[in-house]
Amino acid sequence: MSEKIYVGVDVGGTAIKVGICNADGQLLRTYEGPTESNKGTDTILQNIAKYAQQIVAESEYDWEQVDGVGVGIAGFLDIPNGIVKFAPNLKIENVNLKGYLEQALNKIVKVNNDANVAALGEAWGGAGKGIAHCVCYTLGTGVGGGIIIDGKIVEGYAGMAGELGHMAIVPDLEAIQCGCGKMGCLETVSSATGIIRMAKDAVERGDRTSLSQVEFIMAKDVLDAAKAGDEVATRIVSRAAYYLGKSMAMLAIVLNPQYFIIGGGVSKAGDFLFDQIREVFEKYTQDQAKENVKIVAATLGNNAGVVGAAGLILRG
Repeated sequence: MSEKIYVGVDVGGTAIKVGICNADGQLLRTYEGPTESNKGTDTILQNIAKYAQQIVAESEYDWEQVDGVGVGIAGFLDIPNGIVKFAPNLKIENVNLKGYLEQALNKIVKVNNDANVAALGEAWGGAGKGIAHCVCYTLGTGVGGGIIIDGKIVEGYAGMAGELGHMAIVPDLEAIQCGCGKMGCLETVSSATGIIRMAKDAVERGDRTSLSQVEFIMAKDVLDAAKAGDEVATRIVSRAAYYLGKSMAMLAIVLNPQYFIIGGGVSKAGDFLFDQIREVFEKYTQDQAKENVKIVAATLGNNAGVVGAAGLILRG
């Protein structure tokens, strides 16, 4: 075989997921092994290298066909040099990940943060396939994001581009402090954590809502209650959608993407949430900036990270 393949590695706190992609961004094979972060930095690095080699060895491809290895990892990075300055979930600090892996694997290695890599995955092989300009949101515990322009990740000079969850979009009188220390971040109202917080606040105030019967409120409970017509839940979801739509309107006039791609657990609410986001986006976006722009659901799910990591070699 002469076909080139690309190995992507998504490094998590408990598991390392590895995938093989072809040049079209098609995911051909996946493998997952334990991170073993409790055993220290050396073990983590050895596992990354081991799993990358193992997935190829167990496939129909040869190691010689690997054109490069990409790695996505959460933390503070020196992206150009592939250095992990600090990864709190892994408890590793000042590690030259690129240098270690290039020596261990004898392949070109590129490293980027997990949110950028997931965005690239959706742009390269997922919902944004064939679209050169897109912005990706991940609605989970926080609001993650990534910006793809001309098919490539926008990192910014300090690697901070795409931190969509920390856009200070909520007005001062409504704002609360975000985990980042600033006030009024998008993440405080449009993440799963934000939705749960607003629901708990409503219950504690004594608002009449079916959520008062739920012992441990999750974002899905709020979304399901809103779909069932619960007024309090509807208000919470509408607020989350409002600020998402408004943030997209702001980005549309600055970046003019063709697609906004939304993934993460909250996005599973589907058109019930998306239609509200689209309505706000239409209201606040200038005609030229919203022409032919689509707001769509991510399609790769948990595979976005490995696909995007593999894509770093061609498009990083």
